[in-house]
Amino acid sequence: MNTIQTLLNNAKTAGSTYKEYRKVVAHHVTSKTTTGAKQTDALINYTKLNHARMRRLDKTTKISEVHQAIFSNYQNKVTWLVLTESWCGDAAQSLPVLNKIALLIPHLTLKIVLRDQHKLLMEHFLTNNSMSIPKLIAVDDTSGEVLSQWGPRPSEATKMVTAYKAANGSLSPEFKKELQVWYTKDKGQNIIEDITRVLI
Repeated sequence: MNTIQTLLNNAKTAGSTYKEYRKVVAHHVTSKTTTGAKQTDALINYTKLNHARMRRLDKTTKISEVHQAIFSNYQNKVTWLVLTESWCGDAAQSLPVLNKIALLIPHLTLKIVLRDQHKLLMEHFLTNNSMSIPKLIAVDDTSGEVLSQWGPRPSEATKMVTAYKAANGSLSPEFKKELQVWYTKDKGQNIIEDITRVLI
């Protein structure tokens, strides 16, 4: 039987750096494929779109001096495991920001883990009984304890999604476009605020 500790350790070993993950996504774009168990035209197109989004955010994401100080002063030795897939629009908006934050934290290791290859781990970190991604799991490197988790969306986006579902039942294509517009306007700042609260 797989314990949570074993699953976390396996994910740490199997996980990719952000740079490696970006190469994986780029390869899928070239190959016209996607990560994950399903290969559909829609998911392949999302992977291509997300590759462009991440490339833009890698260049444009800014972190204020105040937040830079907070992150650079965090001294715990921690691994961030982020469960994701290349077709996930929320992940494409979040991962570049999480990577920028991780680069500022002295003793932090960021590992990207594909959800469909680690479903048993994902089952321990469901959101409303759903395998929603991205899901960040912060693990203390000394004790192995899960310190915190975050995802699948920034807090403000979560409020938007919750309100829309309450009124309409499910997310429409039009709402999903609105959500991506919100991400573009927010420029990762809500994620930065969320992660600050998680750390402190």
